[in-house]
Amino acid sequence: MIALLIRDLRLAFRAGGGFGLGLGFFLILAVLVPLGVGPDPATLGLIAPGILWVGALLACLLSLDRIFALDHEDGSLDLLATSPIPLEGVVAIKALAHWITTGLPLALAAPVLAILLNLATPGFGVLIVSLVLGTPALSMIGAFGAALTVGLKRGGLLMSLLVLPLYMPTLVFGAQAVTRAAQGLDAVTPLLLLAGITAGSVALLPFAAAFALRINLR
Repeated sequence: MIALLIRDLRLAFRAGGGFGLGLGFFLILAVLVPLGVGPDPATLGLIAPGILWVGALLACLLSLDRIFALDHEDGSLDLLATSPIPLEGVVAIKALAHWITTGLPLALAAPVLAILLNLATPGFGVLIVSLVLGTPALSMIGAFGAALTVGLKRGGLLMSLLVLPLYMPTLVFGAQAVTRAAQGLDAVTPLLLLAGITAGSVALLPFAAAFALRINLR
C-alpha cells in the first residue's frame, strides 16, 4: 500500500499530473474576486471565509477525475482489483494521495490568499485548521464519485453533479468556522462537526467506493 501511495504521488507531481492545478485555480480565484466585487476591505473581509472555502472545494473538484481514470485506461485498476490489497484500501490510499497533493497544499497556501481577501487576523488559524479537517472529506467523497463514474466517457460532469451536493455540509461548516473566528466568536462547534463529517466519510465511503468499482469492472 505504501508503494501504491508513492506511485500515485509521483504521478501527481509529474507534468500534467494535477499537482499545482488546484493551487493555480485557488490563486486565480483570490485575485479575481477583489476585481469583481471591488477593493472595499469591509466587503472583502465579510465574504472571505466563503470565497476561500468555495475556492478550495472547486480546486479539489478539478482533479477528482484523475483518481481512477488513468489506472482504468492503462489496465492498472483491474490488476489492483485482483491484487492481495483490499480494494477498500486502494480507494483509501488514492484518496490520501489526492489529499496530499491537493488538499494539504491548499490548506498551507490559504493564509497567504486570505491576506488578499482581507480576512480578519483571528480567522487565519481557524482557516488552516478547518481546511486540514475538511479537505480529507472532500478527497474521500470525490473518490467515491470517481468510483461511480469510472469508465464512463465524459464522466467528469456527471461526477461533479454527484459529489457537489455531498460537499455542501463540509462547505457550510468550514466557512462558518472561519466566519465565527474572524468575528471573535467560538468556532469549536463547527470545527467538531467538520471533523465528524471527515471521520464518517473516511470510515464509510471506502467500502461504498470499492463496491462501485467492483460493479464497474465487471
